[in-house]
Amino acid sequence: MPERCGKLAIIDAMSGPALRSASKSLSADDEVFDLAARTFRVMSAPMRLKIISSLCEGEKSVTQLLDAIQTTQPNMSQHLASLYRAGVVGKRREGVMIYYRIINARVVSLCRTLCQHLTEQELGAQSRKGKRGR
Repeated sequence: MPERCGKLAIIDAMSGPALRSASKSLSADDEVFDLAARTFRVMSAPMRLKIISSLCEGEKSVTQLLDAIQTTQPNMSQHLASLYRAGVVGKRREGVMIYYRIINARVVSLCRTLCQHLTEQELGAQSRKGKRGR
């Protein structure tokens, strides 16, 4: 498959073959909006955000993720599968262990930016409340 640049390369990297062929009739702007919606859909589960955050520290096995994040193994596996299908994480097998790592830095950047913005917004709101109470 030929290399594509810019926004369309992101779409190819994030979507499966069926989604790629279905999106061929969309304009470039429509494809970007479609990609944005799919990206936000993948990140809409708090558990997936916790997994992404944990993997920002480096590659981890499912066992290590379960130690860091309180959930069941089937639930963790389901969320990891969603992140893998979406192209956010990659995996490798070593014996019976499967290790996951972040492969889409744009999603990590988006998560960090959003969390930073929300934190700043919350701190600003707390500060405004404190000034009113004086």
